[in-house]
Amino acid sequence: MVFKRLLGSLGVGGPTVDTVLTTGAAAPGGPLSGQVHLKGGSSDFDIDHLTLELVARVEAEHEEGEEEHVVAFERFTVGGGFRLAEGEQLSVPFTVALPWETPVTELYGQSLGIVLGVRTELSVAGARDKGDLDRLAVGPLPVQEVILEAFGQLGFGFASADLEYGRIGGTGQQLPFYQEIELTPPPQYAHAVNEIEVTFLATAGGMEVVLEADRRGGLLSGGHDALTRFTVGHDGIHHQDWRALVEGWLRQLIEHRSAYAEGSAYGHGDPYAGHHGHESAHHHDGGHRSGPGLGTAVAVGAAGLAVGVVGGLVAAEVVDEVGDFFEDDSDDEGEDD
Repeated sequence: MVFKRLLGSLGVGGPTVDTVLTTGAAAPGGPLSGQVHLKGGSSDFDIDHLTLELVARVEAEHEEGEEEHVVAFERFTVGGGFRLAEGEQLSVPFTVALPWETPVTELYGQSLGIVLGVRTELSVAGARDKGDLDRLAVGPLPVQEVILEAFGQLGFGFASADLEYGRIGGTGQQLPFYQEIELTPPPQYAHAVNEIEVTFLATAGGMEVVLEADRRGGLLSGGHDALTRFTVGHDGIHHQDWRALVEGWLRQLIEHRSAYAEGSAYGHGDPYAGHHGHESAHHHDGGHRSGPGLGTAVAVGAAGLAVGVVGGLVAAEVVDEVGDFFEDDSDDEGEDD
């Protein structure tokens, strides 16, 4: 997908920028490669710097409800300090490393409804313009894939995925938002939970897996959520019985539910609050959000997980073009923004 834009801050006759990403899905923590194609304008321009910015469409909760924002979560300077002559065509290759917590946008080639982009910023003589915007596809790490396959083997189905602004307490989360992959339970778990939400928080050394259960509400227990957290490594995934491991995680999660229900019955409250609970930026209201673009469910992989066709860190920056960041999933190649 390619977008060509005139640098509006430089007026008519300014250079144009056209970023082309390497074909195929990237991976969290892995390389992202491509080329930035520049074309000179009606006069010479001194290029101060050429920057790539990773952005995501994220849901944020407010007192009035929820709304989507575009959040910048990483920046890379890939060039600069040169003169672009009048009419000159120049290509700048780049390879950068994605953050380990970069959300997954697709599974087995099927979109999960997560919207990520790479925006190119050109700085010329002190004037900056966020010109080119390209969609970013990210596939799962091997350990993420085998965990989701294990859920599929246990009969869980994919419901939706989204990005939530805020932090999960008790974890090593680095990005200002986190991804939730919502799964529907099979009959053997339906009596205990309405749904399971899976969050992956990867690092170079391993990955935290946060499981959140929206529990069946009872007379005394209510219907609030419970969280458990587990740590896995990136290595040796073929020597692990992932189905058995995930079954064990689910048992612990349900046991936490039972402990909470008993604590509520005797007025003790949630025994896990403050340990693995979400911080105040993430609120539980008994309802759950669906990611954008939900569509036809398909069966993928040998595990049979049902998915729907539906993605030094810089500080979070909420940017201004809310609502028009890849608003639909149509192919906009060649379209001027």
